[in-house]
Amino acid sequence: MKKTILFTAMFLGSLTFAQKKAPVVGGDRDVHGCIGSAGYTYSQLRNDCVRVFEQKIKLNEVKSDKSYTSMTAVIFNKSMSKAEIFIPDGNAKSIILDRQGTGKIWKSGSHIKESYVLVPYKKKGYQIKKDDVVIYQ
Repeated sequence: MKKTILFTAMFLGSLTFAQKKAPVVGGDRDVHGCIGSAGYTYSQLRNDCVRVFEQKIKLNEVKSDKSYTSMTAVIFNKSMSKAEIFIPDGNAKSIILDRQGTGKIWKSGSHIKESYVLVPYKKKGYQIKKDDVVIYQ
């Protein structure tokens, strides 16, 4: 009888510890305090959390071989000397591009394996090229 009670207590105790707690909403903050599950990612230029899909300049992926297409956004600093792009498939969350001269061309630095370039497209749009191939516009 004592063994039955002991085994029952151990069994019930193990069930109590085996139950998983429900995830806490907003419990997925990154090192900058941005909540990824709410769509936030860190912007280096703004030094704040932003939602890429809410930005003014949004570009759609071109010629995707996947069953879906992605989008990215462009954020400029106040002087427009730097642009930040958010490439979903990249290792980094965002890439900073520097304006070249007085023109409207922004390029990634040599610290990045691939070469990214942001150029004006049509009247008010932009294109992002990766290694001289248009990937977003």
